[in-house]
Amino acid sequence: MLLGANRGWVRGRRDRLAQSLAARYAPPPMFESIKRFRRERADKQRFKALPDAEREIVFYAEGPQDWPHFAPIVEHLTGPLGRSLCYLTSAEDDPLLSSDNPRIRPFCIGSGSVRTILFREIQATVFVMTLPDLETYHLKRSAYPVHYAYLFHSINSTHMVYRKGAFDAYDTILCVGPHHVDEIRKTEAVYGLKPKTLLEHGYGRLDAVLEQAGSFPEPDPIARRHVLLAPSWGECSFIETALGEQLIRVLLAVGWRVTLRLHPMTVRHHPALVDDLERQFPERDDFRVVTDMKEQASLHTSHIMISDWSGASYEYAYGRGRPVLFVNTTPKINNPEYEKIALTPREFAIRDEVGDVLQPDQLDRAVEKIERLCADPGAFRERIMDSLRKWVFNVGESGKVGAEIIAGLADREGEADG
Repeated sequence: MLLGANRGWVRGRRDRLAQSLAARYAPPPMFESIKRFRRERADKQRFKALPDAEREIVFYAEGPQDWPHFAPIVEHLTGPLGRSLCYLTSAEDDPLLSSDNPRIRPFCIGSGSVRTILFREIQATVFVMTLPDLETYHLKRSAYPVHYAYLFHSINSTHMVYRKGAFDAYDTILCVGPHHVDEIRKTEAVYGLKPKTLLEHGYGRLDAVLEQAGSFPEPDPIARRHVLLAPSWGECSFIETALGEQLIRVLLAVGWRVTLRLHPMTVRHHPALVDDLERQFPERDDFRVVTDMKEQASLHTSHIMISDWSGASYEYAYGRGRPVLFVNTTPKINNPEYEKIALTPREFAIRDEVGDVLQPDQLDRAVEKIERLCADPGAFRERIMDSLRKWVFNVGESGKVGAEIIAGLADREGEADG
């Protein structure tokens, strides 16, 4: 008995010593920063050393979250169209860095000075991004002739949730639907801007949800409700306030399953939130938190989504043909001049088309509203599909269409330069 205790003491002391030595001899943060800077600079130089023909089409991603929006276009470009491209990313964990696709050349340029410098001196025919506010802050257009194409990562309006001038520095915009065309043209007229090339694209993330839908059975309409919470982030997010906890309690109290899908920015700015929620709601069979945006099961197995001003509501309603209950928090207004455009933002208009609104001081009505919205799934699906056909271009075909647009821009701009 004493021998076993002594062995345990020895193992514990050995482990503590090992941890102490690891901490003592671990590379200092500054050393890691220098190594990272050198890797990013080396990738920048490798990219710049490529022949012009191999820098014809270039994509830039802020991180792995951009890939679902690029994927349908990139896969069609490098597949059926047989085009090669460069993929710049700021994230060391971007899965494209280990891509085995011989037509994709990936480079990690970080998010610091290497990226800032490369943006200013990049040489490419077409540069594709899903990054708003180009030219507004430290990321600028190149000093060389480059054609900039913007790809939307949301179906949201362009004039309310984005900052003023968010798209002004782009040459071509791949529009999700007719609302983007109308909003951008009206913005150009109001501010006297040079007209951009606006092309009918669609929304790849939505097409992916539609494609996956066949792999999941429809939830039983009379089974215990499975409610998916998908709030936005920031001041408009119901989960970043006491509303979130109250709403979860209301839903769990009637015996429903609840899945909370947190926005990546909420996780970044509130790292303790997940642990706090899981401590408050230990019923793990009934309540689950999802932080991995690659997780798709909750989108397909839930009966209804509760959101606020998040663009995820479009993907759910249009991709699954199911209702959304919108918590009426303070709208996400990043452009205080949005009313000058005199067009109703889609964030307001879509609410009546795909669901209903829940006032923050009436959370106790959530169960009643959910039951009503889920009462006739077939009729509601038809209502939502009508909205989809009206407001989204090229449903199911956006990858093919987007790839043809990018390839066409590269060919046209290449001929002009030649």
